[in-house]
Amino acid sequence: MNQEVIIVRGNHTLEGDVQISGAKNSALKLMAASILGQGETVLRNVPLISDIEIMAEVLERLGATVKREEHTLRIDTANVNSCETPYELVSKMRASISVLGPLIGRFGEARVAMPGGCQIGARKIDMHLVGLEALGVHFDVDHGVLEATTPQGMKGAHVYLEFPSVGATENMLMAAVTAEGHTAIENAACEPEIEDLANMLNAMGAKVSGAGTSLIEIEGVPLSSLHPCEHTTVGDRIEAGTFLVGGALTGGPLTVRGIDPAFLRMAIMKLRAMGCEVQTGKDWITVSRVAPLCSVDIQTLPHPGFPTDLQAQFMLLAALADDVSVITENVFENRFMFAAELMRMGADVTLDDHHAIVRGVDHLQGAPVSSTDLRAGAALVLAGIVADGETSVHHLEHIDRGYEDYAGKLASLGADIRRVAAPSPR
Repeated sequence: MNQEVIIVRGNHTLEGDVQISGAKNSALKLMAASILGQGETVLRNVPLISDIEIMAEVLERLGATVKREEHTLRIDTANVNSCETPYELVSKMRASISVLGPLIGRFGEARVAMPGGCQIGARKIDMHLVGLEALGVHFDVDHGVLEATTPQGMKGAHVYLEFPSVGATENMLMAAVTAEGHTAIENAACEPEIEDLANMLNAMGAKVSGAGTSLIEIEGVPLSSLHPCEHTTVGDRIEAGTFLVGGALTGGPLTVRGIDPAFLRMAIMKLRAMGCEVQTGKDWITVSRVAPLCSVDIQTLPHPGFPTDLQAQFMLLAALADDVSVITENVFENRFMFAAELMRMGADVTLDDHHAIVRGVDHLQGAPVSSTDLRAGAALVLAGIVADGETSVHHLEHIDRGYEDYAGKLASLGADIRRVAAPSPR
């Protein structure tokens, strides 16, 4: 496929309504959980993004069949007969490590290639292993492949996570549903996507309570008690937050639909602190702004704190605000790579370890920029919408991992934007 770029002409207002897709970070784990269903699970509201295609390939490699009908996936895992995911798939998408828990839950064993580092940080899987070992899982590493076995079977345990890791919580949850007895996960991740996963597992016959809080409890059931189900993925809070930043940047009013405002409480609080008016309903949020943007201090933290996946977008807001903002990144060590690209457009950002000091400027200038990761790419496109002149955003494969038809949705809101084949190098 030809490399593509997004070309944006600046100084346009984003306004109107946009429908938010299903949550990428939920749908991927729901797909993994279908392994436990041993039959055809139907997932609705699944986004059309490249990460979903890779996870479908992972499941197919394990022996499942995956059929897509628009935003619905039919995943039949009755004939899953392999416990191994190869490196070439894990290396494309770290979230494929999430099949570890359900494979152990179904077969009592798994062979999963060890994920490498990634652009925004090491994201080690130590906590996944410690939690699973407490359930009776034994691990060996053989030539870069993680081999999991359960010599004595799995038994429930009380586990305290040293950090509320989303991935570790999910893998433990999907394994523990078939462990004998009671499991408690303390300091569990509280993200809405965890609650979505638990709701699906319960619909499959599992007994999970407390998801969405820091204490999750699971009563193990026999594998034979689990069955396929139908489930609708929750809305993507990060996609919603990204479009809300677009509305805040240009004034709006812009409304995102298909999202629970409770998922974005901290982001909404920061938008108001920056001078925006925010209104909410049962499944919609509207942002508008007539006053200048105010500076703000932000610290990224696990949910319900400020999400690291919205840090780049809010750095862009801070870059055009009055006075000085300080952004502290506590989750991923390399997430400030975005700052260098934003500075190419005229932003004034000084990096000091895991702090970014952002001094507001009057305007940004269009420039050629590159997506350094998924959220940075989305933020750079928004920067182009408010910048003077033309901006070209390269390496769209990052954006395609998590945003369905990003350019099309922005165009429907008034952006002068097009996606074209990159010019051939001379």
